[in-house]
Amino acid sequence: MSNNFETKKFYFQEIDQLIEFTNCINKGKYDKYEIKIRTRDTSNQAGKATTLGDFLESVLVVNNYPHTVGYFKESAGEGSNFNPEYLALRKICTIEEFWIFLNASNL
Repeated sequence: MSNNFETKKFYFQEIDQLIEFTNCINKGKYDKYEIKIRTRDTSNQAGKATTLGDFLESVLVVNNYPHTVGYFKESAGEGSNFNPEYLALRKICTIEEFWIFLNASNL
């Protein structure tokens, strides 16, 4: 993803998954949005590309509810020093609650 556009990032704390996407390339339904997935240890790498729907329906996500999810734009540090400055932090128990969180984040 290009750094020329504003990116929005969400960190699923319990499963150590960062998802990132830009406003410029995603339109339509959230489940079709293209995202990049990383862990804290790979936060400085390009990340694995997938859709938001595929990520949220993955066994890793589905089998580990509830999730503490933090929304942020920039983070300080990588790996064990990963320390994002959250703009919002929520506990989510369903995919629907995550859609509400995205709406509240003006995605």
